[in-house]
Amino acid sequence: MAQDLESRLAALYLLEQILDRGQALDGAFENCCRKFSALDQRDRAFVRHLVTTCLRRLGQLNAMINFCTPRNLTPKQARVRHILQLGLTQLLYMEVPAHAAVDSSVRLADSQKNPGDRQLKGLVNAILRRIDRERDVFDEKFSDLFLNVPKWLRNSWLERFGKGPARRIMPVLLEEPPLDLTLKPGENPEAWAEKLGGEVTPFTGVRLKRAGQVEKLSGYDEGAWWVQDLAARLPAELLGAHAGDRVLDLCAAPGGKAVQSAAKGCKVTAVDISEKRLSRLRDNMTRLNLEVAVAVSDAAEYRPDEPFPYILLDAPCSSSGTLRRHPDMAWTKSPADIDSLAEIQRRILRSAVDMLAPGGTLIYCVCSMEAAEGPEQIRALLADDLPLNRDRIRPEELPGLEQSIGPDGDVQTLPWHTPGGMDGFYICRLKKDR
Repeated sequence: MAQDLESRLAALYLLEQILDRGQALDGAFENCCRKFSALDQRDRAFVRHLVTTCLRRLGQLNAMINFCTPRNLTPKQARVRHILQLGLTQLLYMEVPAHAAVDSSVRLADSQKNPGDRQLKGLVNAILRRIDRERDVFDEKFSDLFLNVPKWLRNSWLERFGKGPARRIMPVLLEEPPLDLTLKPGENPEAWAEKLGGEVTPFTGVRLKRAGQVEKLSGYDEGAWWVQDLAARLPAELLGAHAGDRVLDLCAAPGGKAVQSAAKGCKVTAVDISEKRLSRLRDNMTRLNLEVAVAVSDAAEYRPDEPFPYILLDAPCSSSGTLRRHPDMAWTKSPADIDSLAEIQRRILRSAVDMLAPGGTLIYCVCSMEAAEGPEQIRALLADDLPLNRDRIRPEELPGLEQSIGPDGDVQTLPWHTPGGMDGFYICRLKKDR
């Protein structure tokens, strides 16, 4: 079988696992690589790039396909729709020659076992050629980037942020995100930026436009840095713990924030329900030559021997703030998922308050842009008449990111808040009465 067809078959398999079976991109990609083991590194990179680009543009792609098929494709013809989605992605949004995008898509349809799918190869050919001929018309007619997120998510952002700020989110979600590195204390950001061909970012970080294989970058084996998005760097910075302070990191895996605190000399206890994810944290600690106490437990049920003066809770959430890196989330999550996650967040947050020492500081954060997972959690918590107060985050604590601080002193970063983009993170700092 020709290698180019094999790579398209792999992309089709991966897209189906995500959209039809609800699998997460990373896990589905690992399965895909095992199933299509003959693909080399370059082909695997092509498959992932094709599918992630398709997911980022999925709303526009579906609108074009629906426009060209007045009677619409039935649910039983989902595979043909996916072939069209992948073909249009190559035709319109990747540097694939038009003849190659059309030809490979027709051959992909013709290779299917289902006779009904094979019979529609003519439809695949006709739609792709029409859109290629009328590219300018289709570009203008389907230019609304809001098409690329489900209506419920779009409405959520419009209601919370307003039309202008919400619209500014969309183009950032289409871009492949850069690689952000956090340096260990004592490392020189300017020197590492020059060495790695990157640029310095706030809080001793370096940003690389293109990463390649992270393990092969200079400084990886020496443990000079770890991978961590700029927004994910903020919660541990705003916690305010110093060397020698005891820090409880709840829902800690994969461990970037625990690493931050440990690198400052804090005595960190990292708690997570997943042994598998904690193993990655342990590997990072070994590479970075840092020590952290680890506990496998449901964060809502964990009970330390004594309260902690500093607690950081990065609660399980929809991850809508990470759509730049995980575009599958837009199409595999639903409002019902938000409701379920909000209940989990509520349980863990109240347990965290119980584990906090009098006078202690608690950071609650989620990599989400949904009100139900952020400000509404805090509003409900403070309405319960607990010995707890909001500790407002001040502009001088976030130089260059002051616009992310709301009137209540909480932080909500948005993807467009910094050149090159960043994750959407909600952060609230709370103090317990003495």
